[in-house]
Amino acid sequence: MTGISAKEPEQITKKESRQKVMQIAWPVLLELLLGSLFGMVDMMMLGNIKPTSLSAASIASVGIANQPLFIGLSLVQSFNVGGTAIIARYYGMGRLKRLGNVFKHVLLLSIIIIIVPLFILTMTQAEGIMRILGAGEDVVATGNTYFRIVHVGFIFQALTMCGSSALRGVGETKAPMKINLLTNGLNVLGNATLIYGLFGFPALGLVGAGISTALSQVMAFILIFIHFIRGKSKVSIKEKFAFEMKTVKNLIRIGLPASLEQLALRLGIFFFVRIVASLGTVVYAAHQIALSILSLSFNPGQAFGIAASTLVGRSLGEKKPEHAEMYSKSARQMGSIISTFVAIMFFFFGRQIVGLYTNDVQIIENASVALKIIALVQPFQSSQLILSGALRGAGDTVWPLIATIIGVLLIRTQVALFLVNQIEIGLAGAWLAVLTDQLIRWALVFFRFRTGKWKKVRIR
Repeated sequence: MTGISAKEPEQITKKESRQKVMQIAWPVLLELLLGSLFGMVDMMMLGNIKPTSLSAASIASVGIANQPLFIGLSLVQSFNVGGTAIIARYYGMGRLKRLGNVFKHVLLLSIIIIIVPLFILTMTQAEGIMRILGAGEDVVATGNTYFRIVHVGFIFQALTMCGSSALRGVGETKAPMKINLLTNGLNVLGNATLIYGLFGFPALGLVGAGISTALSQVMAFILIFIHFIRGKSKVSIKEKFAFEMKTVKNLIRIGLPASLEQLALRLGIFFFVRIVASLGTVVYAAHQIALSILSLSFNPGQAFGIAASTLVGRSLGEKKPEHAEMYSKSARQMGSIISTFVAIMFFFFGRQIVGLYTNDVQIIENASVALKIIALVQPFQSSQLILSGALRGAGDTVWPLIATIIGVLLIRTQVALFLVNQIEIGLAGAWLAVLTDQLIRWALVFFRFRTGKWKKVRIR
């Protein structure tokens, strides 16, 4: 930002602020909610494979395979954070011809630095990676083919994420929503068909789930890039690509802390997963079900965080920092209302929700206890996600990094070790560590937001 203009900025009412936030957030929220529900249905399908030992190993395999997958997607997302912030800022400045070139830089850096190296690693070292992540031999035997298949899909999923982030930078959230709802719906149908062997197809179990997931990601990639090619977005890709060190530096300056944040997050989760995996396959399966349900509760925070990021970047580009703060506060208030409702559902109906996944009494008992703790996490989680989104939209990515290093990498792992290994309270101890982590991260991000220093971050 180059400073506030001498002219008194026009005021925006709370109602107008909320309307603009909701305009961007609701398609993202619907997309994420239904995407999570589709993912929950997929997990329920695997949870009902017979015998029970195979279903538990299948669910655990998904959890293990997701760890390196999430690392890759998180690293790609770090470039997307920079891309979204820069695109939103340029859009606010009215420099529309710059948008497509920034998007192409994000694609180029993501492919060269992250997508290709991770794909090669996971294809050649699948079993070794699974063992390092704490998988037992039953999980390795059940899930190694699935592991490779979903990492083929990772290529297309990562590129689709780049496209969605560019569109969100200019507030175009409906196209990613429509594409993801379509492909996720087809994925659920494909999973049912290939897991259980419907319509004359062979029953492939976990491998069938992997094939269906990868194919749906290929389709999403094709559809979102058709959207760009047809010129339906303000982010145009028709202009000739011009490599610019200035853009690369901006992406790295904003994206590097975001990348380190994701590395710290995934490293912390890696240690956390190993702690939980030590409790056995059945408890780990319960943990994985709790994570699947938790993903549903992330959605309001993520959706309103994306809206805050877009509107903060745009407002700072327009030299209206007061608007940026108003949008952030409106997003936090609206997200908190939804997260409170989610918390109530988890606390009082956790056992019934877990029962949709499995009939295993031990898994239901463990996962439903975890859900009561997850309910307590909700207010802090939502606020932290939304305010972090606002900071990232301003290009202020260092404090979310600091919060993640302290909260996840240090606090969560140490508290989990103490409660699980020393106090020996099992899965409940692991999730109490998550609650402690979220409290710390919320406090640090809230403190940074209150200083207002994020309004002064410059993008050249």
